[in-house]
Amino acid sequence: MAKVPSVTLSSSSDEIQTMPIIGMGTSSYPRADPETAKAAILEAIRAGYRHFDTAFAYGSEQDLGEAIAEALRLGLINSRDELFITTKLWASFAEKDLVLPSIKASLRNLQLEYIDMYIIHWPFKLGKEVKSMPVERDLVQPLDIKSVWEAMEECKKLGLARGIGVSNFTCSMLEELLSFAEIPPAVNQLEMNPAWQLKKLRDFCKAKGTHVTAYSPLGAAKTKWGDNRVLGSDVIEEIALAKGKTTAQISLRWVYEQGVSIVTKSYNKERMRQNLEIFDFCLTEEELEKMSHLPQRKGVTFASLLGPHDIVLEIDAEL
Repeated sequence: MAKVPSVTLSSSSDEIQTMPIIGMGTSSYPRADPETAKAAILEAIRAGYRHFDTAFAYGSEQDLGEAIAEALRLGLINSRDELFITTKLWASFAEKDLVLPSIKASLRNLQLEYIDMYIIHWPFKLGKEVKSMPVERDLVQPLDIKSVWEAMEECKKLGLARGIGVSNFTCSMLEELLSFAEIPPAVNQLEMNPAWQLKKLRDFCKAKGTHVTAYSPLGAAKTKWGDNRVLGSDVIEEIALAKGKTTAQISLRWVYEQGVSIVTKSYNKERMRQNLEIFDFCLTEEELEKMSHLPQRKGVTFASLLGPHDIVLEIDAEL
């Protein structure tokens, strides 16, 4: 079983929180059937994954909860405390009075008493009527960061979440949040990979003590919204051949060497294990230099999902 290192997260409290560097994502489109999802999560636990990333919007919280219960029954883990579980507040519920009911609903789905990391999923609010995308302009609304964050802080104070964070937050949004936060965000989850390196935003997060977690670290290849610009890169392939590694392993190692943690998803047993085997080698300065010059293009924009509305265009321009 692979041993995955952990990162220590910043916190305003005395409690020290550590998070495994690599998490397994549970988002899939079309959504995996429950039995497939549960089998993959159990296989991931056997392989050495201890961090699992879900969200209300993924529809995978219940599958993950049932897999955790099964892992305990099978003795794959001795205690729920061995796992680090991240889930997210969906944009339709991103208002102060809906945060506590939302985390409680996620806890019921997961069959857990607490979540390790509770994250604001999107940096704006969606009207509750959203059933499909793109959406009408008036259904995309600015996020009231102050009141929503106060409710997120309450989740932590009540012990429902051990840590709280954000996702897809720009420098200006983080600046605003940090100006009043009693408990600063421990993490900012962002799309990041060798083809979208986000150096300015990463540097800003680092300076503010907010840890960055990368989603789509392989460019979301073989998904509706991703492409092959990472795994099909000639530069990365050349480095992989020289090192006897896969292009995925080189890409994940590059992300790790930037001081960033990773959420990666594969339900393929072999690739699942390969994605953990990135801690037995390093990239040379020359290799890092080559990768720093890769063509840059973001995989997913909010405008492509929701429509070219002013709020999302402004956020896309800063991400």
